[in-house]
Amino acid sequence: MIPFSVLDLSPITLGNSAADAFRNTADLARHAENWGYQRYWLAEHHNMPGIASAATAVVIGHVAAATQRIRVGSGGIMLPNHAPLVIAEQFGTLESLFPGRIDLGLGRAPGTDQRTARALRRNLLGSDDTFPQDVAELQAWFAPVQPGQSVRAVPGAGLNVPIWLLGSSLFSAQLAAEMGLPFAFASHFAPDYLMRALDLYRANFKPSAALQKPYVMAGLNVFAAATDQEARFLFTSLQQQFINLRRGTPGPLPPPRQSMDGYWSPMEQQMVEHSLAYAVVGAPATVEQGLADFIAATQIDEVIVTGQIYDHQARLRSFEIVAAVRDRLAMAEGAAMAR
Repeated sequence: MIPFSVLDLSPITLGNSAADAFRNTADLARHAENWGYQRYWLAEHHNMPGIASAATAVVIGHVAAATQRIRVGSGGIMLPNHAPLVIAEQFGTLESLFPGRIDLGLGRAPGTDQRTARALRRNLLGSDDTFPQDVAELQAWFAPVQPGQSVRAVPGAGLNVPIWLLGSSLFSAQLAAEMGLPFAFASHFAPDYLMRALDLYRANFKPSAALQKPYVMAGLNVFAAATDQEARFLFTSLQQQFINLRRGTPGPLPPPRQSMDGYWSPMEQQMVEHSLAYAVVGAPATVEQGLADFIAATQIDEVIVTGQIYDHQARLRSFEIVAAVRDRLAMAEGAAMAR
């Protein structure tokens, strides 16, 4: 069975603080490690009152220190916001502290609005237009130091930090194929180009020193609970968060609602349901069927699960159910192969 991983936006829930979010993130990571998840990724977002992981490298260190074996990384670092050398030093530091456990996923979006992007970068010159060159520069900082090299990443040079490219369109799929890097698609919020991106990546992949054959991961929202009704109830927190963001009023992750009727307009409902098309919401049997269908349709090498759930205990239970479903799917696959 393919590996399952976790994407955590370290949600700040209504009535709680970033400190609470970080405690919950570390707790979920420890459970995810015990439940056999492959990796635990955190995402860079800025000026988002409901997301605590803006200083992504710092939070990765927090999670890695709270766990023992699970790989920890970024899903992703928004490279246009940073000088490649700074990222090489940050992730070289993480790899030195937690050897063999650090991943570096890179995106080319700002992870925020344009005004905040300008505050982050001072200006937007270069930005995502230079993303391919910035990725190549970052790779060079991780390479062994060459004779006469006057500037080096310390730590960073000579360390093996796997680089992934992340995307929600065709651009990064093409670039990952050209550079021979693993690719992760953000289908959990941008479903439109998933299948085309996977086909493009696989068809154009060029083996590299980093990777000999294509390796692709895709994001999936999963809200699992004892019943379909309870899972749909939990899901309303993310639906509200999406609407609030589109309305220009982002805030902490709100508590779930018994019904979305009266909260969203028909147009907003259509928008949310389209954006969250890749969401599996339900009881264990529903989740099992949804995961099996998603994996069969995409033929991905790994699935990364995310779930913006307001109540921390319900969030833990959701990821625990997913892990149990994964194990059942693996057993069924093994039995089928034995026949």
